[in-house]
Amino acid sequence: MCEFCTKHGEGKKWYLRAENYSEDLLSDLRRRRFIGDFFKDPDALGSKIEETNNLNRLPSFVQAVLRPALVNKQKKVHYGQVVPIEAIEEILGFVSSVTRLPCICRQFSSGSEHRYCYGISMVPGSESQMLKIQRSIDADYLTGPDISGLEEVPKEEALEQMRDLEKKGLYHSVWTFVAPFIGGICNCDRDCLALKATQAYAFPVMFRAEHVAGVDPDRCIGCRACMAACNFGAMRYSLANKKVDIEAEKCYGCGICRAYCTKDAIELKDRSAVPEAANIW
Repeated sequence: MCEFCTKHGEGKKWYLRAENYSEDLLSDLRRRRFIGDFFKDPDALGSKIEETNNLNRLPSFVQAVLRPALVNKQKKVHYGQVVPIEAIEEILGFVSSVTRLPCICRQFSSGSEHRYCYGISMVPGSESQMLKIQRSIDADYLTGPDISGLEEVPKEEALEQMRDLEKKGLYHSVWTFVAPFIGGICNCDRDCLALKATQAYAFPVMFRAEHVAGVDPDRCIGCRACMAACNFGAMRYSLANKKVDIEAEKCYGCGICRAYCTKDAIELKDRSAVPEAANIW
């Protein structure tokens, strides 16, 4: 299991513990301030992610010292983990309110509003401190031409929306706002700043899922639909065998390839049961 499961989950999946979504954690003024600053200025967040590329220009011995320190600092404030749709369903089962809001990453990268992110709370929307913090923020990106302000949605509707986003190639992730408090679910693709920082700049800001995908060669027909959906470059195709398989070391365990497979040839396995990927996060 990832280190957050040990630190914040008592050895179980940390993102399935209701305590980590508790409104009691929002009594921390530092956390409330961080959330407010986070949503106020998407350009500042994007610029910060872009600046991680500067690490790659430093001498390797300097990177060896700075990179772990910066990653550990990131884990304390805003860090995520990829989760499959089954985990999203469990999370929505115990939270009380869901608010759909614009994605900061897309705002920074495209300058347009795309409502791929969800604020979640353990109390009803009208009582949620998280929602009150978001509503108090005067930020232009929280309003768009089609929908004004924040949008509260029923949990069942939110789940269906995320299933639909999965079919469009977006993977799911949960995010902390000063660990261990989880305040958001994101639906990401290659426009995601976290993915860019992790893959392009070698500055990880999210864990891989507790799972790894695997292909049943007897069911696979080699259509390669799953390859087009993979955001992590973990799929490969054998022309000789006319089959797809997965490089476990690269797999993030999101399950998007599974959603694209029409032959039920892909399943998710526990990461711990796949030796070559068990300790890769």
